[in-house]
Amino acid sequence: MKIVLGIESSCDETAAALVTSGRAILAQRIASQDEAHRPYGGVVPEIAARAHAERLAPLIEGTLIDAGMKLDQVDAIAATAGPGLIGGVMVGLVTAKALAMATGKPLIAVNHLEGHALSPRLADASLEYPYLLLLVSGGHCQILLVEGVGRFRRLATTIDDALGEAFDKSAKVLGLGYPGGPALERLALEGDARKVALPRPLAGSAEPHFSFAGLKSAVLRAKQSMDQAAVAYSVADIAASFQQAAIDCLMDRLRRAFVGLGSVNALVVAGGVAANKAIRAALETLAAEQGLAFIAPPLELCTDNAAMIAWAGVERLGMGQSDPLDVAARPRWPLDPQAEAVRGAGVKA
Repeated sequence: MKIVLGIESSCDETAAALVTSGRAILAQRIASQDEAHRPYGGVVPEIAARAHAERLAPLIEGTLIDAGMKLDQVDAIAATAGPGLIGGVMVGLVTAKALAMATGKPLIAVNHLEGHALSPRLADASLEYPYLLLLVSGGHCQILLVEGVGRFRRLATTIDDALGEAFDKSAKVLGLGYPGGPALERLALEGDARKVALPRPLAGSAEPHFSFAGLKSAVLRAKQSMDQAAVAYSVADIAASFQQAAIDCLMDRLRRAFVGLGSVNALVVAGGVAANKAIRAALETLAAEQGLAFIAPPLELCTDNAAMIAWAGVERLGMGQSDPLDVAARPRWPLDPQAEAVRGAGVKA
């Protein structure tokens, strides 16, 4: 049985976790920065990096205490090495390097997106490769064929905004505060998704990719119309209509991805937006339509966390992989570096 210490600091969650090769999360601590960023309506990189530097060491110490362990009992140290806000990524990776150097333990530099992509395997031992993954977060929206550790084939990505970003910015337009995505999901329960006509960008297109910038702009226009004139809809109706439009886009793009795909073992969702219950329900229906199992990690493994980083470390350690102490932090790090560049922001992914 191997035990890996995982460290996550790519955005605004500071986290540490201890995970075994038997899929047990021995301990995990997460420090949220929501209150620090709330006045700005979004994550401020400098504030995030400072908070990581202040909180990470006590979090790691507390996680070890929770598990009743000492650092020398750990078999390897895994840390997010990118992609993400580079200041925060460097805090976590440098800390992991120092611990690895001090203990002589292997260092494993983890792609944050691979942490999300493999997290369903931490939660469900039955999930075997290959599987079709919808990776949806604040910074990414991709469809990937996951063939193994480090083996990803990108089938689609966003050409502009990620879905999580569209949720958060639409929530900001609607005055829902920060973090916006969960607030919009809650408000959508009170609205009528048929009340506001919103676009479904690229739906039906032969192009495989996503686009959410136009949908986000349409939310702004709908809110402006509501503010300037009497209309037959409410803020809750806009929220519900936005969420349904986003779901329709996801379903359309996934159905296209299934065409000619070949055999896969499951439809899997991961990333922060995977916590959205309406999206989960739609994906479960689509999986049944395709005759596949639907697998999603528990909600606590959807948002940024260190358990998924530790698990990615477990998988890589099991393959005999580790990294040198001079491995670099990376603000961008595509899972499929061979994927063709696409127009717009998709070239970043």
